[in-house]
Amino acid sequence: MTSTPAAYLHVVRSGALTTVQDAGRPGWAHLGVGRSGALDAPAARLANRLVGNPSGAAVLETTLTGCAVRPDRPVVAVVGGAGCPVRVDGRPVAWGEPVRVPAGAVLQAGPAVTGLRSYLAFAGGLEPDAVLGSRSADLLSGLGPAPLGAGDTVPLGDPAKPSGLVEPGDLVGPSGPAGPSGPAKRRGPAERCGPPAAAGPVPWPGAPVELVLPVHLGPRHDWFTAPALRTLLTADYRVSPHSNRIGLRTEGPALERSRTEELPSEGMVLGAIQVPPDGRPVVFLHDHPTTGGYPVVGVVAERALAGAAQAVPGTRLRFVRA
Repeated sequence: MTSTPAAYLHVVRSGALTTVQDAGRPGWAHLGVGRSGALDAPAARLANRLVGNPSGAAVLETTLTGCAVRPDRPVVAVVGGAGCPVRVDGRPVAWGEPVRVPAGAVLQAGPAVTGLRSYLAFAGGLEPDAVLGSRSADLLSGLGPAPLGAGDTVPLGDPAKPSGLVEPGDLVGPSGPAGPSGPAKRRGPAERCGPPAAAGPVPWPGAPVELVLPVHLGPRHDWFTAPALRTLLTADYRVSPHSNRIGLRTEGPALERSRTEELPSEGMVLGAIQVPPDGRPVVFLHDHPTTGGYPVVGVVAERALAGAAQAVPGTRLRFVRA
């Protein structure tokens, strides 16, 4: 039985797309459940750390046009990820640094100036009901909280209490992370939540001018001609405006298949480069389907996908051999 939240975040403006995201729900693909989670995971983790949260606490992910929210208690917040103007009750405040938002004040993350997705973290995190251990919205399956709209409310966590969700970094030994130092224990509330005493300027990664994605070929690269594989690894592509949380679509030369028969559906992973009938590669992102019937010519390593989350439509894209 969950207790009634003491405070809420009220959505004043939801923008093009604003969702709740955390570290996602890995480990359920065998049951047909995708991972989901923040597309720019490093940005979400950094925003959380700047307000004193565990790195996997739930945040808002807002796409392109920003959003505006109003807490009904004072809260420390950070807006990071895509660069954007930030205001509290109309007054400009720092982007990428902790700011204090009074109860009833409106925190506005404006349209992205650089990049595509901004992250709003709040001390104590956001606490909508967890589904399979995660508070992330999955746009393909519908799991987790629905995309936010004006008038919606999201429970705010208490920065003086644990989030209730355990992540690997939350287990520590007597002198550090769990390991040789001794038996692990759960971090205490004072160790896990609440804004830091002070935080100076922090360097945030910039949005990519050119997106370079390292590719491990396979498992179905043998379904494509040798010239098609050379094209994949040498041609210039562009990020398509039809990209979304499910996949980064590309504009550029089509890849010719050497085999044209149907492929039985098989498992799909984060970063898989699937090639649909039009021949243009699609890089699967966090809300991707767990199975698919189009051949996967290669896989992009997860660590390279944060750049894909911030690549605006029209960004030059190159695939290179990992």
